[in-house]
Formats: sequence, structure tokens, C-alpha cells
Amino acid sequence: MSYKKFGQNDVIVNTMRAHPNCEFFIYDSKVYYNAKPEQSGAFSSQTLNVPAGHISLYEYNIDRAAGTNPLIYPFVYKNGDKISFKTVSEAQWSRLYSYGDQITSSYPLSASITREFLSGGAGGTTTITPTDRAHLAYQSPNFPHFYALKNKLNFYGIMSEHFKVSSSYGDKNTQEVNLISVPTIFYGSEIKPGSMNLKWYLTGTLVGELKDEKQNGELIQVGPVGSVGSGSVAGVVMYKEGFVLLTGSWGLCEPISLRSGSADVSGSWIYFGAGALDGVRQQAGIVSSSYSSASFDLSFKGTSDTQILTMFAHANKGEVNYSNNPTFIQYGQTKVRHTSSLIYEENPSQLIYNTVSSSFLGYDADYENQVYVSRVAIYDENRNLLGVATLSNPVLKKEDQDLTFKIKLDI
Repeated sequence: MSYKKFGQNDVIVNTMRAHPNCEFFIYDSKVYYNAKPEQSGAFSSQTLNVPAGHISLYEYNIDRAAGTNPLIYPFVYKNGDKISFKTVSEAQWSRLYSYGDQITSSYPLSASITREFLSGGAGGTTTITPTDRAHLAYQSPNFPHFYALKNKLNFYGIMSEHFKVSSSYGDKNTQEVNLISVPTIFYGSEIKPGSMNLKWYLTGTLVGELKDEKQNGELIQVGPVGSVGSGSVAGVVMYKEGFVLLTGSWGLCEPISLRSGSADVSGSWIYFGAGALDGVRQQAGIVSSSYSSASFDLSFKGTSDTQILTMFAHANKGEVNYSNNPTFIQYGQTKVRHTSSLIYEENPSQLIYNTVSSSFLGYDADYENQVYVSRVAIYDENRNLLGVATLSNPVLKKEDQDLTFKIKLDI
């Protein structure tokens, strides 16, 4: 086995960018992710033990159920290292647990889109009066998620005035806003600009469609052609953060009795995605039976960057002409010339097996140095083995040939 050093241009690192499709379909308070059906197992009604429309973040507790084969869970012990879970506050860690107690959490963890309807004005606040007289009353935001996005919305105002919290198009502080959150695990580094698409169906008929035709984050109603609101901007999408904010309040169709409290409302973009983990469901006092006639589709393309290491291993003329395979040596020869308690000497006259094939029966072709390369091993500078690339079929390497093996590794 011979060692060779990679040259300056033999190791290349590049990035492969892909844009996988992602689709969520919401119907009757259920979310369906990429049209995947629910899979039932032998012990659990759902194999992954996560709700429909969710993905399992670690895929623990596959087909497990309490009692038969209990769910696994993470745990730590309270000690001087102060290691705990994010769900346990510092006060809880100090007061509820003694040293040596076990602190537990739960699996599986899952992720899906979430809709939040910001009613009565997204920027509304509530006055909080502390019971302690030493502290003054203060204003608490009714919708903290919207407040957290305010600065970023104004920052994106350079792309479109529709992003700004307050502009000539209205004030989001006083508007009702439909906020849809997409976890980063679904889109990677960012949602591909221009790929966001929202469709509203009523009894299976498309009544509204939004697209970002300008690729600047504006969600413009593009269909059906000639429908109410065509050409208008119904909201914006924050591609890097994974948020969709809808403010379009024009009626897309006849009222479908989506009820907020006790008042009936007509279908509009601020009610898009009703039922996506927002507590809206077909139940008396929440929504009426006609709610099940509406369905929603949200689709986009994510951005996945994969670092790829490409290595070129060269086998030049006159090189790579020896094999460790026992069949490399002609069968039936004496391998050891002399051995004793003081010396071990191999037979230097061993013949290499001639693998050159002849086209004629009963005729042996002249001997030539050649080997079959089946693996390429990669070592570091200290000759520690890092990995082995195995060829699907051994490659013939003749003495007068130059061969180059291209090895690719995702990192």
C-alpha cells in the first residue's frame, strides 16, 4: 500500500444549494404536511407519536405506547453544575427540587405551522397594575409575537411600504392581522423568495390565491381572474424569519359563518388557515358547521445548503502496482525463505500471478504489471485513517495508465 499526498488543486470544497418543496393543507382543524397520510403502528395509533401535520424533531419513541413499551424521556439530576431544561425556570430549579432529585422533560418533540389571529388591533396593550405599590403600572402587549417583529418589519420597509408597521397603506397596530409562523426546520436557511403561494378553497373551488410575483415579499392576489381583490396586496412574507402576515380584509366569497365570538364574518385573508393549531375547530360557540366547507393550502420552497468536499486521488503511470490481496501472489509458492528464533525472511523470489487475459485458448499472454483497485483510503497528516471509499466494481489499473478517482463527501 502506497501513500500519496493531495495536491493543491486536489481538494475542493463547494456548496450545493437545493430548494425542496414544502406544502401544508389545512382542513377541518387538521394540518396535512406534504400530503403524508397518518401511519398507525402496532402499539401506537400514530407511528411517530406526533399529531397529523407535524414532523418529529428527533424521531424518538417510534411506535411506543405507555404501558406496553413506555415512552423514553430525557432527565438530569440536580447538582452543583446547575444543568436543567429550558422549560424549568431558575426559580423552579431552586424551590421545587432538592439536590439529587431527578428533573425530567418529555419526548417526542414536534413542529408544525401555527396560526395566530391578532384581533382588535395587533398593537393593542393591556394595563398591568402591580400589587406591590413600589412598582408603577405598565402597558403589556396583547400579542408579544407581533411586538417582536415590529423592528424587522420596518427594516424590510426598504423593499415595500407594505412591510412597515405604519404607512400610507394602514397602521398594523390598529388592524386585525393574521400571523402564520413556519418553523425553520421546514425551510432551512430561508424560504426561497417568490415561492410563497396561498390558496383559499370553498367546497373545493378556488376563491382566492396569493403569490409574491415581484419577489419582494408582497403577497398579491392573482386569482381567480377578475375576483374581488385581484391585484391587491393582502399581506407580506418574511422569508428569512418564516412569518406570513395577512391584513387583507375584503370578502373573497359569500359568508361561510366563521365566527369570532358570536359575530358571523365573511371569508377574507385575515381568516386564512383557520384551524392551524390556533384553537379554531368545528364546535358550538366557536365555528358553525359551514366551517368545514373551507380549506386552505400554503406552499413554498425552502433553501438547503450542503457543503460538499471533493477529493481527487491520482494513480499515475508506474504507481499503484501492488496489492495486499492474497491472490496477488501466484498460488503454491513458498512464502517464507527462512525462519528461526532470531530471523524471519520471506521468499524474495515469489512470482506475481499473471492476470492478463488472452484471446486464444490454451495460450497465456505475456506478463504485465496490473492490479484491480477496489478501495481508496483517506488519511490525515499523521496517517490516521479518516475513511474508506469503496468502488462498486474494482477498476483495472495497468502500469502505463493514469487513473484519477473522484471522491465526494457531504459535510
